[in-house]
Amino acid sequence: MKRLDYLYTIIGSILVALSYNLFLLPSQLAAGGISGVSTILNELFQVEPFIVQSVINIPIFIAGWMVLGRDFSLKTIVATFLIPFVIFLTDDFVDNGIHNPLLGAIYGGILLGLGLGLVYRGNGSTGGTATLAQIVKKYTGLSSGFCQLIVDAVVVAASAFVFDFELALYALISIYVTSKVIDFVQLHTGDNKLVFIITEEERTVTQLIYDSVERGVTKVSSFGSYSHAEKALLFSVMEQKEAIYFKQVISRAEPESFVIFLNASDIIGRGFSKSKRYDSNQNE
Repeated sequence: MKRLDYLYTIIGSILVALSYNLFLLPSQLAAGGISGVSTILNELFQVEPFIVQSVINIPIFIAGWMVLGRDFSLKTIVATFLIPFVIFLTDDFVDNGIHNPLLGAIYGGILLGLGLGLVYRGNGSTGGTATLAQIVKKYTGLSSGFCQLIVDAVVVAASAFVFDFELALYALISIYVTSKVIDFVQLHTGDNKLVFIITEEERTVTQLIYDSVERGVTKVSSFGSYSHAEKALLFSVMEQKEAIYFKQVISRAEPESFVIFLNASDIIGRGFSKSKRYDSNQNE
């Protein structure tokens, strides 16, 4: 693993633990997973959450090592043991945490999503029910997402009986917020735009893109279904400020072109995740 992967996993694990002690546990929100189970057991039997998470995670980690292999375990071991440890160190935070369930659901979900997103970006896993889902998937053919959904649903349903139905609904809010923040962190969701241009002036529009925003262009030959006339379908990826500027440029220079701007959640490649490479022959 890269050193950056370890850094992501460590920081993410710390945020996951803090989200639990600052928001989820004080608000009595069992938002799925092993953390939700520890919240319920803490309410029923006053068992320390870090003990519950350690006792449950260790055998699951061993099972994952045996069933899923060494590569999986190396990516999981840091978060699996670091999260309960940080929960233990920050146990005093619970009394001073957020006890309002709505605030706990929103901000706990945000912090938890940030933490999990960083762990996943570091190619790691927090173990627990995520590991169980992978094991079940291997032997049943069910998707890991579906297995994870079942586990979370059982935990939230149990919390409705232990606490009350209203807190269970707040827990669902937290799960939803967490999933959205994970997507944001993992996918680098930003303001990049995928621009489609249908035009009869291929060379002119291509040169406009090169000159105005210095972006690459891909061409696909297309035909109008009504006119049967051949037109070029050009598409290019731009940052938002580039797309705004290009919209102004093409509106003035080629108003007859049909242009579509779409949001792009993540872009991998030269010019975005890699530095631009300038080719002296790109305009030929």
